[in-house]
Amino acid sequence: MWVLLLVLLGAAWVFFVGAGLWVVCSHFFTVDIPAAISHPGRLRALHCLFQLLVTWGMIFEKLGICSMPQFISFVYDLMPVKQDPDVVIKDLRFGTIPVKLYQPKMSSCTPRRGVLFFHGGGAIVGSLRNYQQICCRLSKESDSVVVAVGYRKAPKHRFPTPMRDCLVATVHFLRSLDLYGVDPARVVVCGDSAGGGMAAVMCQKLINRSDLPKIRAQILIYAVTQMMDFQLPSYQQNANIPLLSRNFVFHCLRYYMDIHPSWNSIIMKRAHLPVEVWEKYRKWLGSENIPERFKKRGYQEVPLVPHNEDAYLETNHTVDLMNSPLIAEDEVVSQLPEACIVSCEYDALRDDSLLYKKRLEDLGVPVTWHHMEDGFHGVLSMLGMFYFQFPCSTQVLNLMVHFLKGL
Repeated sequence: MWVLLLVLLGAAWVFFVGAGLWVVCSHFFTVDIPAAISHPGRLRALHCLFQLLVTWGMIFEKLGICSMPQFISFVYDLMPVKQDPDVVIKDLRFGTIPVKLYQPKMSSCTPRRGVLFFHGGGAIVGSLRNYQQICCRLSKESDSVVVAVGYRKAPKHRFPTPMRDCLVATVHFLRSLDLYGVDPARVVVCGDSAGGGMAAVMCQKLINRSDLPKIRAQILIYAVTQMMDFQLPSYQQNANIPLLSRNFVFHCLRYYMDIHPSWNSIIMKRAHLPVEVWEKYRKWLGSENIPERFKKRGYQEVPLVPHNEDAYLETNHTVDLMNSPLIAEDEVVSQLPEACIVSCEYDALRDDSLLYKKRLEDLGVPVTWHHMEDGFHGVLSMLGMFYFQFPCSTQVLNLMVHFLKGL
């Protein structure tokens, strides 16, 4: 019995050490850490830890124990969460959707701003617990009521379930503003990464709802605004930069949109959509809409090729407006509320922000834009993570607070 136990423990030790060594070696051969990023060693360590979780998660998934996103989420939720005595936090449900309500403890004689916050994580990881520090500080420093939405995630709940959850929670909140002391003229939607895309979609979905208060503004932090083209300059330049490699983008797509991994190479060639689709949306999605200074680190345009019909049948929901709000018609985009957009230079999604910014500005929607020259994808979520917090993390939060205070 003891011999069997020792063998199992030894095998487990070899498994974990072997995975760790593989991740570290792979990191130095495949990952790019730009010199402009502050604390590069910190980012290296962070990426190795994250990649180790992905590796273990993939092994557990192949063994049928749990999916890779479930494993990462489990580990993330083990991390300690710092409490703020100046903020009251309540766990609620809007219908069946779990939410966290953050309110400054100090009373206010007038209604406060309301902020609906949708967390990032590619709609496969991330949780209300992971974003508690961000929402606490956002509520306290901007003197706002913040509601973080705990939408269901893939792979258990694929598209369009997360979007529907966000819409249900948004409508519920807008109908009950008085209950939470929120000014109906100052409701803002906000999110980072996939959550930023959700915030953009909520604005588009609700512009014609005369029975609800109008959304005052949108804050989009390195948001996903299109899921069609993965050969934009930012995808090419930042394909191997943490924390969002192009390879991990495809993992998110696979889980969220139920796309088979075998189509990755077809999607990379842009052969998953018909030529006429690319031509239709080129006026908004084409690389000519991106300023030349963002192409200086290298860019090679991928020519259009005849599409693969089988791939198109399985991936055509990438052009759904809930996945690609960038391609909404002018009639919709022109009615959207004021926006604060934050992009990061070393982020595969950088050009999503630049393209959406241009669409809004071209149609007369006011935009406040901030570009983080030393930023990378996911930097906001590092806020409050002690050693792994970056100066850029605090800068992004401060920009969000400043924008909110100006409304």
